[in-house]
Amino acid sequence: MRICNDPDFDNLLAVLRREKPSRPTLFEFFLNEALYRRIAGVGAEDELDGHDHARMLLAAFMRAGYDYVTLYGSDLTFPAGDIEQMASRSLDHCPIIFDRDSYQAYQWPDPASFSYSRLDVIGAQLPRGMKIVVCGPGGVLENVMQLVGFEGICLMMADDPDLVEKIFAEVGSRLVEYYRVAASHPAVGALISNDDWGFSAQTMLSPADMRRYVFLWHERIVQVIHDAQKPAILHSCGNLESVMDDIIDVMKYDAKHSYEDKICPVEEAYERWGDRIAILGGIDLDFVCRSKPDKITQRAQAMLDRAANRGSYALGSGNSIPYYVPDDNYFALIEPVVALRRHL
Repeated sequence: MRICNDPDFDNLLAVLRREKPSRPTLFEFFLNEALYRRIAGVGAEDELDGHDHARMLLAAFMRAGYDYVTLYGSDLTFPAGDIEQMASRSLDHCPIIFDRDSYQAYQWPDPASFSYSRLDVIGAQLPRGMKIVVCGPGGVLENVMQLVGFEGICLMMADDPDLVEKIFAEVGSRLVEYYRVAASHPAVGALISNDDWGFSAQTMLSPADMRRYVFLWHERIVQVIHDAQKPAILHSCGNLESVMDDIIDVMKYDAKHSYEDKICPVEEAYERWGDRIAILGGIDLDFVCRSKPDKITQRAQAMLDRAANRGSYALGSGNSIPYYVPDDNYFALIEPVVALRRHL
């Protein structure tokens, strides 16, 4: 495959500022392990220890034509019950906080106890023009959902809303500190706050409850990122139409990622909100999985053409590139950008 070796983060930065980049620009949250290895030229059986895995990600993102590499800032997590890795699972899988006693017993992690050294190591190895985009260890709602369960949150909001606020504060305050530290690093160009908020028809909690428990912490996350003069990207799945004004005007995110055709096709999202917030990715994942490569390339090129004179758009999938996306379909998705860069 063609190796791109001319990254220029200023192009993504222009998109995030709702400007027109100097060339069409790619954005993806993450790919999958096999695809990373294929693009980076790392064998399937090769063991990657320490920072070697991050180095592989750097090589894969750069060679595929991205102007950045997505990395975790540290290994901060919110330990929960034994969670089996499955293709899908219930939102009530193994909750461990049920009441005030279990809340008091939980060992909340200290963000300061985790090392952010991978930002130093990879930052020192970035090709000229490339930056790190830091993503989070899940989001505010996602982590609370993992600890309490969806049904548990719903019942607790009725029985003990003050406890719900305390749990969200424990998670939210730690994520604010995580982003504060990561945003201060000179190798970091932007940060992703990844927190799935919705089903296909609505937000997981009512908009009023999202504002009460979730959004105030996202306001603070965006604020610490902006305080470091970096853009803040929201990755959130689901139907968020009822809270788009909150995302743009209250939380003040610079960009929104994750779109589905059955909710709002990216073409429509771009026309509705592209003058207020940058639109990233959006080529529906089901479409990318099921369509012929030439149809994928055609839709990707059409989306680039739509945004060509207006900016505020970077090409990519509606969510990510998991293992079940055929490699040829992924390469067809990025082909309009890669083909143009062959001739630059």
